[in-house]
Amino acid sequence: GRSALREPAQIEVELDRHWDRLHQGLSYYKPPSSSSAEKVKEKKDVAQPLKDFGLRISKLLSLDEQQSVQLLQCYLQEDYRGTRDSLKVVLKDERQSQALLLKIADYYYEERMCLLRCVLLLLTYFQDERHPYRAEYSDCVKKLEKDLVSKYQLQFESLFKAEAPTWETHGNLMTERQVSRWFLQCLREQSLLLEIIFLYYAYFEMNPSDLLNFTKMFKEQGFGLRQTNRHLVDKSMDALVDRIGYLSALILVEGMDIDFLHKCALEDCTDQHQFSSEMDQLLLTFGDIPHHAPVLLAWVLLRHTLRPDDTSPVIRRIGNTALQLGVFKYLSTMLKGLGVSGNNCTASTAKMCVYGLLSFVITSFEEESLQSSHLIDAACEVLSAPSLAEIFWELPNMGLGMILDSAVGMFPHKIGPLLQLLTALLSNKSTVKKVYNFLDKMSFYTQVYKHKSNDIISNDDETLWRRQAPKLLYPLGTGQTNLWMPQGVLGQVMSPGEQGYVVRWEFSYSSWTLFTCEVEMLLHVVSTADVLAHCARVKPILDLVHKIISTDWTVSDCLLPLTSRIYMLLQRLTSVINPPVDVIASCVNCLSVLAARMPGKVWSSLHHTGFLPFASNPLTSMAQCISAEGMKAGNYGNLLVQIEQPRGEYAVTIAFLRLITTLVKGQLGSTQNKGLIPCVLLVLKEMLPTYHKWRYNTYGVRERIGEGVFPFAPSLQSLCIYSLANTEAGQAVVNIMGVGVDTIDVVLAAQPSSCGSEGPGQMLIQTVKLAFSVTNNVIRLKPPSDTVSPLEQALTQHGGHGNNLIVVLAKYIYHKHDPALPRLAIQLLKRLATVAPMSVYACLGSDAAAIRDAFLTRLQSKTEDMRIKVMILEFLTVAVETQPGLIELFLNLEVKDGNEGSKEFLLGEWSCLHVVLDLIDSKQQGKYWCPPLLHRAGLAFLLALWQDRRDSAISVLRTKERFWENLTTPLFGTLTPPSDTTEPCVLETCAFVMKIIGLEIYYVVSGSLEQSLKDGLQKFSNARRYEYWSQYVKSLVCHVAEMEEEGICYFTEAQMLISAWRMLLILSTNHSDVMHLTEDSTNYRSMKYFPVFCDFLFLLLSLLTTPTSAPCLRLGSMMATLLLILLKQWRRSPDILSPLSLILESVLQADQQLMERTKAKIFSALISVLQIQGLDGGDISQLPQLLLSVCETVKDEALALIDNMRHTSQLGDTVEDEDSMETDSPRGPQKDQRDGVCVLALHLAKELCRTDEDGEHWVSVMRKVPLLPSVLSAVELSLRMKRNLYFTEAALHLLLTLARTPQGAAAVAGAGVTQTICLPLLSVYEVSPNGTSQQSFSRKSQDLACWPGVYRLCMSLMESLLKTLRYNFINEALDFVGVHQERILQCLNAVRTVQSLACLDEADHTVGFLLQLSSFCKEWQFHLPKLLRDVQVNLCYLCQTCTHLLHSKKMLHHYLQAKNGEALPPGPLPRTQRPTQTSTKEAAGGGEREEAEQKALLAVQCSLLKILSKTLATLQHFTPDCCQILLDQSMDLAEYSTLFVLSFTTPAFDPDVAPSFGTLLATINVSLSMLSEMEKKKEPILFVLLSNTNIEMINWCLPSRSLLMFTMENCFYVLISQAVRCLKDPSILPRDKQRLKQELSSELSTLLSSLFRHFRRGSPSSPASAILPSTQSKPPTPGSKASHEGQEPFIQLVQAFVRLVQR
Repeated sequence: GRSALREPAQIEVELDRHWDRLHQGLSYYKPPSSSSAEKVKEKKDVAQPLKDFGLRISKLLSLDEQQSVQLLQCYLQEDYRGTRDSLKVVLKDERQSQALLLKIADYYYEERMCLLRCVLLLLTYFQDERHPYRAEYSDCVKKLEKDLVSKYQLQFESLFKAEAPTWETHGNLMTERQVSRWFLQCLREQSLLLEIIFLYYAYFEMNPSDLLNFTKMFKEQGFGLRQTNRHLVDKSMDALVDRIGYLSALILVEGMDIDFLHKCALEDCTDQHQFSSEMDQLLLTFGDIPHHAPVLLAWVLLRHTLRPDDTSPVIRRIGNTALQLGVFKYLSTMLKGLGVSGNNCTASTAKMCVYGLLSFVITSFEEESLQSSHLIDAACEVLSAPSLAEIFWELPNMGLGMILDSAVGMFPHKIGPLLQLLTALLSNKSTVKKVYNFLDKMSFYTQVYKHKSNDIISNDDETLWRRQAPKLLYPLGTGQTNLWMPQGVLGQVMSPGEQGYVVRWEFSYSSWTLFTCEVEMLLHVVSTADVLAHCARVKPILDLVHKIISTDWTVSDCLLPLTSRIYMLLQRLTSVINPPVDVIASCVNCLSVLAARMPGKVWSSLHHTGFLPFASNPLTSMAQCISAEGMKAGNYGNLLVQIEQPRGEYAVTIAFLRLITTLVKGQLGSTQNKGLIPCVLLVLKEMLPTYHKWRYNTYGVRERIGEGVFPFAPSLQSLCIYSLANTEAGQAVVNIMGVGVDTIDVVLAAQPSSCGSEGPGQMLIQTVKLAFSVTNNVIRLKPPSDTVSPLEQALTQHGGHGNNLIVVLAKYIYHKHDPALPRLAIQLLKRLATVAPMSVYACLGSDAAAIRDAFLTRLQSKTEDMRIKVMILEFLTVAVETQPGLIELFLNLEVKDGNEGSKEFLLGEWSCLHVVLDLIDSKQQGKYWCPPLLHRAGLAFLLALWQDRRDSAISVLRTKERFWENLTTPLFGTLTPPSDTTEPCVLETCAFVMKIIGLEIYYVVSGSLEQSLKDGLQKFSNARRYEYWSQYVKSLVCHVAEMEEEGICYFTEAQMLISAWRMLLILSTNHSDVMHLTEDSTNYRSMKYFPVFCDFLFLLLSLLTTPTSAPCLRLGSMMATLLLILLKQWRRSPDILSPLSLILESVLQADQQLMERTKAKIFSALISVLQIQGLDGGDISQLPQLLLSVCETVKDEALALIDNMRHTSQLGDTVEDEDSMETDSPRGPQKDQRDGVCVLALHLAKELCRTDEDGEHWVSVMRKVPLLPSVLSAVELSLRMKRNLYFTEAALHLLLTLARTPQGAAAVAGAGVTQTICLPLLSVYEVSPNGTSQQSFSRKSQDLACWPGVYRLCMSLMESLLKTLRYNFINEALDFVGVHQERILQCLNAVRTVQSLACLDEADHTVGFLLQLSSFCKEWQFHLPKLLRDVQVNLCYLCQTCTHLLHSKKMLHHYLQAKNGEALPPGPLPRTQRPTQTSTKEAAGGGEREEAEQKALLAVQCSLLKILSKTLATLQHFTPDCCQILLDQSMDLAEYSTLFVLSFTTPAFDPDVAPSFGTLLATINVSLSMLSEMEKKKEPILFVLLSNTNIEMINWCLPSRSLLMFTMENCFYVLISQAVRCLKDPSILPRDKQRLKQELSSELSTLLSSLFRHFRRGSPSSPASAILPSTQSKPPTPGSKASHEGQEPFIQLVQAFVRLVQR
């Protein structure tokens, strides 16, 4: 029964191989012999201890020596519960070996039984057309047919006559107990042999001689009662002895072939049937035991039919004997004893046999002469076989139909017999209609009268009566249902007996009305003495109703008058003093069936009867529920305690449990569910913990109750879970699970029936299985808590002596009868291994290795139930992660060469990896023992090893021959299209393979990958599998998206495959050398990844553009992440903008809550694409639409942000509570994050505006969408509250981009940018009262988003607006500089003390802004004269600082080290396109540190140079125009103040030393020396150092030649201008003027000669040379052609000045 053989061909092979053993039956097992013992001794391949033990077995069991050794080997393989090592110990130890001997004896007995059961199975199904293996069975039976019975008959006789073994003959282990065990086995075998013979003769004819032999044999042994060893029969064996008697009688009845006799009688050809006079003589001696009765009855029929004239007194005598033996009572007892199950062939064949017998008896003899009440019982038993009920209705007037007629004749005086028969006849829907109509149209009404009443007249001989007046038949009140007997009805008087007159009135009525009246009558007399008599009449009615509605629900409406009265009946009957339990049980059974269809109606009606437990106070809390406070047990509870438990009969309880389970499953509303709580609690608190201790009269009832006490339902889930986890109910469940495999085996062995489909054993198994399921669900669904519940404690506690539950659960693997039991046990173990903090390995203790062997034996067996194998693998898969000890045991890896140091491993003999490797072997795929589910489970286990990095196991696996080839086989197969997928586990199989490959590639350096894996990947690429899988995943996603209305059944598997494919693609971008998905090709369309990328885009489109469900959107979000990764790597991509813009539109319209992350990812992707396309150039057709969508988003997000900020400020929650415990609140659009939708949308808008340089699109979009006002309001609020840093930064970037074009700048200024930024920006840096900023200039890398960064951006924005709008923006610029003057001056000063890049960056931005503002000196002078002067002074000092720092590289280096403590990160990229974060790897090696410091130094130098160049350009505006001052004599010098003092010493690094002409000369010298330094090194400075950073970085970091030229040029200009001003200044003494001339003449001449030398070598001209004086802040091109030495205009200017000074 538990074989996994499924293929007819295999079954045929097995039967062919073993049919001879089946044919021999028990004689296959031979007695011991000396020759056999010799052969055992000669055997070389069996160990000596096993041979010795085999001989002991042979002696104990009296079995052939060779077969004994064979039996031992089988036992060790199949049933032994230890390891090989433990076996050696057992065989040496006398006590242990004796115990083993007894176990083997049990195993041997079971083997003998199984052999016979196989034959029984063949005989059961070899003619059953519905059976899948009928043909194979039929062929085998043909071979067996010949002398099967004669062999089995001899075996039966030998068993019957066998002498009981004694300790003298079978060794001292043959104790009394063992003898009793032997005899029990002997009886079971006899019973089975007779069962086989009986079934055989049901199909094949029996010869008269065989019949005679059987009769003699059975007579001799008293139909099983005269056993040779009958002194050994004890009470427990009675059932078996009875069974032998029943089968003996049935064989004889079957042998007389009554059916054929009946046929002969009907066709009048009785001579065809044979009659044996010897048999006749023999049967005359029968009659002393009950088993003779049916044989005698059959013989009476035979004799009466074949010899009708002959010896009538003999027939009468035999017939009377049969009746005296109670033949009909015997028949019904026999049929009950043989079992009821639908697939029990013996029982149904016996019913067929008895049906034939009874039909013929009733046809042949007068019914009055038979015992009619027992006859009806027997008929009901027979008709309970569904097929016979149908046969009955085909011929309702023949045979048993006559019993029905006589029962109708006594109805309704005797209501029971008719209803009993009709109830038995209900087998399917068609018979229900027949029974209903039969009862609906009755034509006779039988009544019994003590004497004749006055309103009746009769004929002369009193045989016919007539009613003179109409009569009500029931004394019920007016207005109630009743029956009328009309006037003038005739009634036939049957023979008046002692009861009085029995009158059969002839009129038509409906029995259903009569039944309603009967129930009403019972309700009336319920508290009188008549109640029991009425109950006896009503119970058959209720049983009939129950059977009708459970067979065919559609009739229930017609039965409403009856079913609606059941509630009242229940209420009245349960409240009487001695309630009729059987009627109450029938009522509850009816309600259970009704509750299955209309739970709400049944519940509301039942609620008022007081039958069910109820709560007297309203239930409010779980604690109150659990305490059961104020709950009453109801009438049922009283009945259980007062009547059922004392009597030990539990009909009502079984019905009650069924009813509650049905109601709980019935999905009632919440209020009704609350009402059920007391019922469920009664079961959980009062019944479940104690039911096994109650008194029971009948065997098997306890198991039935055990099966019913688990009303586990989703609707009352929390209550059930809480009760089971925390109350004694849980302990009761643990006790049920702890029954253990041995107890179950004992119960199964004690069952008398041969076929195990029902009995106490099966009930017990069912209960244990239920306990497993319930526990599994409780653990799965229990809400997580810190405390361990009593149930979990009980499950995981370590008991002494190996009796903890984990061991018990694990040992269910030894159970062989029902494969679901070990499967559920392992499932629970799997659950415990996952959730419980314990080591399963430790719990198993010394049994661990043996249990592992048992697990692996079942896993390796090819005939094992597949679901057990899958569950074992799933358990091991979980154990990889959670149970390190256990998984090591199962992996069983051995160190190679045995030396401890070496790390090479081998697979041990008991390693589970052998099985797994077999499962993934490509040659095994598709074989019956490796179905897809099992293959999947094997791969899941391997994946767990890879995910958990079990290196020892992985190292063994990856080097196995053909491992990678076998593993990757699924990826080369072709799957059925997603719409036709029948086995979704194949998708998971492929997903697991992809993940294993992915993990291997990710963890192992590409050079170390196994060659076979590399070859596999190459083959994968060459076989165009990337394209195949890409297509498949695309179609799968489309299918998921289409089917999601109905909900796709295999969504999780699909998601797993999609996720694995995504992982492979991500890996392929970084590991192209092994994955072979990218090629260096000029045309991207010929690249390998191109089709894959196109499919992927299509897939993303279908996921995100159809109105989809949450799962699809989650998939879409996963895919959007992949898009970002692919875009980064596969830059040469097909046209992505069109699909992306479609996706964006659809995403923006979808549910915001679900779409938040996806939106952000799509924005990021668009930004990437625009940046890639920006590099390639080209127009973008989707621009207008994209701009519109993005601007709408930005506007909405900005408004949401404003609302949120206002809301939180009202709450007073000004500070973001980052450590908030609130994790459930959905991330709304108002959270500020670097990758938030709002921030990314702003960046995207910026990129789009940059692409749309001439503003043809964005202008019109911004007219439609009020983007700027909403963004500016949000920025203003954010600055004031100093919140939403990322948003503010992104918004400023957008404004900055717009401000670069005239119309953009006008729009930004027009929207009121100054009001937004100017004052609110103050709160970004608080200035303290003493004028210093509290937030000193940070030493942080300026790359992280921070508020100083926002300030710098605002400065840039002002600079850009002023540069673009010029005079239109001057007032706003002056306002800005006025508001922030303190910070500006501080910043210019700070460069001396802080050389962090952040500080330098701010100085750079500040000077840049001042440079633009310096063009408007006059306005500035007019509005803010003091500030102007302060700025000028500070700029001169800044010039001095920068020069000094640039001059002394060592000092700068020292400063950087001292102040920062570590090298700064290298300078960032220009702010418009810098990556999100730059970081230096701080390597331990000194070389790398030095390199980092050099880079940092270089970055600072560049910053200083930029600041210097801008400072000088600004100062140029504060000093008189050179041409003007040289040529214009009437110039007003007072307009320009002196900036530099008359001193020519090299400036000291000291704030007290004022900037002088020496400062300017030093600046020129520094610039020149830097220029020469650059010239000397043909390659750029530190190029080697920077070779590992990207190109933009190098270009930006290196001080460009033109920048140096620009600095020098401006410096010369300021120098000359200031010098001429001094020379013209009348307030300066002539002596000073003279000194100025001399110093300048010599210094400048020296400088000029240096410059000439430099230009001869070739150097770029100044970018500003053409338009002196320059206002450009940055060189547009780094270096044009070197001009001729005298041609440089600024050099000519200097020369002219020198000449002027020298005059």
